[in-house]
Amino acid sequence: MRSYRTTRRAVGLLAAAVLGTGLLSACASDDDDGGSDTDSGDGGGGKTTITMGLFGTFGFKEAGLYKEYEKLNPDIKIKEDVIERNENYYPALLNHLTSNSGLADVQAVEVANIAEVVDTQADRFMDLGKVEGVSEDAFLDWKWQQATADDGKTIGLGTDVGPMAICYRKDHFEEAGLPTDREEVAKLWEGDWEKFLDAGRDFKENGPEGVAWVDSADAVYDGAIASSEGKYYNEDGDVIYKESPDVAAAWDIAAAAAEEKLTGNLQQFTKQWDQAMSNGDFATISCPAWMLGYIQEKGGSKSEGKWDVARSPMPGNWGGSFLGVPESGDNKDEAAKLVAWLTAPEQQAKLFAERGNFPSAPPAYDMDAVKTATNPYFGDAPIGELFSASAQEIPVQTIGPKDQIIDQNIGNGLQLIEQGKEDPDGAWDEAVDAADNALDQ
Repeated sequence: MRSYRTTRRAVGLLAAAVLGTGLLSACASDDDDGGSDTDSGDGGGGKTTITMGLFGTFGFKEAGLYKEYEKLNPDIKIKEDVIERNENYYPALLNHLTSNSGLADVQAVEVANIAEVVDTQADRFMDLGKVEGVSEDAFLDWKWQQATADDGKTIGLGTDVGPMAICYRKDHFEEAGLPTDREEVAKLWEGDWEKFLDAGRDFKENGPEGVAWVDSADAVYDGAIASSEGKYYNEDGDVIYKESPDVAAAWDIAAAAAEEKLTGNLQQFTKQWDQAMSNGDFATISCPAWMLGYIQEKGGSKSEGKWDVARSPMPGNWGGSFLGVPESGDNKDEAAKLVAWLTAPEQQAKLFAERGNFPSAPPAYDMDAVKTATNPYFGDAPIGELFSASAQEIPVQTIGPKDQIIDQNIGNGLQLIEQGKEDPDGAWDEAVDAADNALDQ
């Protein structure tokens, strides 16, 4: 089973997914023959070894990018040191940064953690914005800003993003009398998450028995909040989620889905959720680009052609990571060159073609590997075109250092509604109390 690396609440195991290319193995180390030489020190024969500190599967090795770089730079060898789960990787990274020891030449940072790293650890990283060949214009503006400190120092370069869509089961839609063509489906909820609920109400009335409209209220909330401009912090760094109209709107949508029993009452990335996906027990799911590979893996051959992909009610982002170069590294100049190369549009396009990681570099969107990409498992959906359009319309959000804690507790509150333990008001109060306790407020 492959490792899914984009952190989601405490799970920490989402996907930089495979898009119609088969299933991939989880990566725990670089000691197999499929990757780069794993010698330490000078790499043997006078070569410099660049160490990559990663979590989950980023796909660089599997897509052949390390070998390509080594061929272009014969004096370089690349070694991966991988911790499978970001929930285990990130605390260790913070400890290494705080002590300024034990760091790899390159360290990955997940989007949920980038704000905290920028705020508290920026002095431990090189300014990659000053590296030769790196251009701010080559990245989505909001992606570049997420890893840039107030003084203009850019501590990480974006590897990928998670533009949103809605994946849906055509067979279930047909049985419910809903359109199945992806353009017509998108019109059902265009521009408004409330319309998404309206379609769900029609589905509940007319759809197949035992099939929920959507997997979870939590996933509805994720989609809605990802497509809003406001979130949990303001630009001054103040926690404002309790007063945020965007958070309130996303909560109301998700709470209604839970209270009206439009959801399958499933917790994402559990065995029960996997099984429900395999069985076709829900008709729709909030679907960032990496989710396609997860659906394909869990759905298997019996679900091929039953799923399709339509535009989300509004563009949003869920997921993505960065590569940074610690100042304390022995090989920081060579490491910076490697990071610049790995995140260049050409390599991001190759990675998308081989692994499904959606590029954070818009110039890649005009390359054939992205522009003309389709996915046969999802009815030849034009995923390159669809996700490129979404990525370029994503609202710029202020990312806070403790977003993940707030997000987790909001998700827990929504589960209370699904389980019939609280009404929306009571569940919100529970979520706020838990979040504030965790934030020491």
